[in-house]
Amino acid sequence: MRQNGIQVIRSRKFKRTTDSDHAFNIASNLLRQDFATSGPNQKWAGDITYVWTREGWVYLAVVLDLFSHRVVGWAISNRMKQDLALRALDMAIAIRRPPPGCIHHTDRGSQYCAHDDQKLLRKHGLTPSMSGKGNCYDNSAVESFFKSLKAELVWRHNWQTRREVELALIEYINGFYNPRRNRSAQGWKSPVAFEQRAA
Repeated sequence: MRQNGIQVIRSRKFKRTTDSDHAFNIASNLLRQDFATSGPNQKWAGDITYVWTREGWVYLAVVLDLFSHRVVGWAISNRMKQDLALRALDMAIAIRRPPPGCIHHTDRGSQYCAHDDQKLLRKHGLTPSMSGKGNCYDNSAVESFFKSLKAELVWRHNWQTRREVELALIEYINGFYNPRRNRSAQGWKSPVAFEQRAA
């Protein structure tokens, strides 16, 4: 690694984002780690991650289409409240208009189990699915996206302001990850061409 100028990117501060100690109903795990799908808008997965800045934490909620692993909805906030997950889901629904029965898989966090989130899923005919307790592998597609995001962007900087992070996240998702970054889920082909071929 030294001979080739390769450096290890170390992880930073840890923040717990899943609050599963709540009284809301928990949906069954319909995916059971089967992330394969034959086309877009059949299976979605969502989760929340965080970035540390000198002004405090920034939270990012995303919704991924498991067909292409494209980010179809996202929201950014300085507080990890229920509306963060709702705004990401709202964006995904507005952009993709999924058919009834599309699975929306998340962890058991209170943001996803809350009444407003479940009401939005029912309104648009989406089917809720939730990971087993404490099993990160049940939502590994989104965890993999977050790992790429942090290794390729977040851990490479000492972030000063929340606004700086927000702009960088938007540029990463819309300017790099969605349109250009090749992914193993699509045989390392162009993400745009992959979805066009399935349409």
